[in-house]
Amino acid sequence: MTLRDRLGGAASDYAPLAEEPEAGPALTRAYQAVKAQIHQLLLQRIDLEAMESLSPERLLAEENLVLNAGERRSLVRDIQFEMLGYGPLEPLLADPTVSDILVNTHKQIYLERHGRLELTDVSFDDDDHLMKIIDKIVSRVGRRVDESSPMVDARLPDGSRVNAIIPPLAIDGPILSIRRFAAVPLQMHNLVGYESLSQDMAQFLGALSQAKINLLISGGTGSGKTTLLNILSSYIPASERIVTIEDAAELQLQQPHVVRLETRPPNIEGRGEVTQRALVRNALRMRPDRIILGETRGAEALDMLQAMNTGHEGSMTTVHANAPRDALARLESMVAMAGVDLPLRASRAQMASAISVIVQGSRLTDGSRRIVSVQEITGMEGDTVTMQEIFAFRQTGVAGDGKVQGYFAATGIRPRLWERLVTHGIHLPETLFAPTRRPH
Repeated sequence: MTLRDRLGGAASDYAPLAEEPEAGPALTRAYQAVKAQIHQLLLQRIDLEAMESLSPERLLAEENLVLNAGERRSLVRDIQFEMLGYGPLEPLLADPTVSDILVNTHKQIYLERHGRLELTDVSFDDDDHLMKIIDKIVSRVGRRVDESSPMVDARLPDGSRVNAIIPPLAIDGPILSIRRFAAVPLQMHNLVGYESLSQDMAQFLGALSQAKINLLISGGTGSGKTTLLNILSSYIPASERIVTIEDAAELQLQQPHVVRLETRPPNIEGRGEVTQRALVRNALRMRPDRIILGETRGAEALDMLQAMNTGHEGSMTTVHANAPRDALARLESMVAMAGVDLPLRASRAQMASAISVIVQGSRLTDGSRRIVSVQEITGMEGDTVTMQEIFAFRQTGVAGDGKVQGYFAATGIRPRLWERLVTHGIHLPETLFAPTRRPH
């Protein structure tokens, strides 16, 4: 049977395309659409024919296994998960309430719901079974994990972040961590509803993004830095060209003009690595209006600061730190990693000039995520970068059920960048910064 017979249709349906000269004019959109349609149809037909001959239902019938209807459905479902998905992880990935999936060897799988960890009754057959799933995940994004490269960062098709580490570094067996992303990206009103920040803080942060203020989002692991970065980026006008740079692509920008760049690890021979620093340098040649660096963790800090200082206003990045002052200290150490003999005062002056606002997130003891401080960098005094706090979360105690109690407060300080907001046509009410004297 010919390919034409498999796809169906008369010979005349294909003649116009077949008679097109090889070196003709540029392909039309209609041609591209037809080509994509035929390609997809071909894949569907081939897949259907393969699945028909290898379907679990057919194999069960051939083996004459004695199973009731419920057992048969479960077995068929699990086999399909193994063939087409991620095995035992599929039901967990389908649950929208699960935010993290933590596989501690094949025997033990934890998940996080609403900020709380819980042990599941799900497990893999053995370490080989778990390794097959890890290989399936990382190979889809062109990465590998083996004894010579036992650590890997990857992502799922929905943008969820994946980290795997295997023996000999993981003593007891392969370890897999999946940081889930919401199928529908969160918006600022969702964070307000979750009490992660106040309405006043949300209005202020959105205005900063619109007015092209350089932002640094700081916080510990799981404090919601990337989520907040995603939300703040949604305020960027659709007319601007945005270049994103990440180790493993997870940002979900909705603007039409977005260029996404991702690092590449070295190959099995130790060659071909492309670092974030190389991508930041290349991004400067791509005529970006804004550069969004998923996380600053090394020598690229210097290049990012220079980009912020040389016409790429409104750029954003995140950094792991427990407080705004610690975030500056971390940036300082990362700038030193660039190998440039930059005096300490010059390095700090670069940071004070490049970054306007630091947003500090935190994961509290009850698992909730809050924006605990919004601080404006005001300049330098001697060798010290000076800051002033605009908003803060004031914790007042812990309830009997373990829930953290507190309130969001304005400190009463009007930011110095107020005039810059006005010049961009953003007029916030001055009452936004009136000091909060009591919980509300």
